[in-house]
Amino acid sequence: MDIKLLIEEALKARKFSYTPYSRFRVGAALLSRDGQIFTGCNIENAGYTPSNCAERTAFFKAVSQGVLEFQAIAVAGGPEDALELDYCAPCGVCRQVMMEFCDPESFQIILAKNPEEYQIRTLEEILPMGFGPKNLERKR
Repeated sequence: MDIKLLIEEALKARKFSYTPYSRFRVGAALLSRDGQIFTGCNIENAGYTPSNCAERTAFFKAVSQGVLEFQAIAVAGGPEDALELDYCAPCGVCRQVMMEFCDPESFQIILAKNPEEYQIRTLEEILPMGFGPKNLERKR
């Protein structure tokens, strides 16, 4: 996995954010198990509830194309006029979407300021005791 490439793709996606209300732009680049990269940006709405985060946009693009297995996501975000970015972690709703499609022990979340400064966490680290599909499996 080329972490710097994934971060660069997240930074590019961030430029497409539609954020007229918060002016907080986020980009994400999702890496599938087979090596495809799906990007997403946050998209706001005047009604607020219909807004969508960058991470979910990337996941929904991938799933809508039949891709269901993932290994990592890079996330980069901050105020649109920021000279430097800080670490921007996925919100709770995005973490729950990740839980639906990813192995919490191995899925990597790359929180990036830039291609040189980043932190890597597993989904299990940022969503301890997460609830996912395995919780609904029937035990016989």
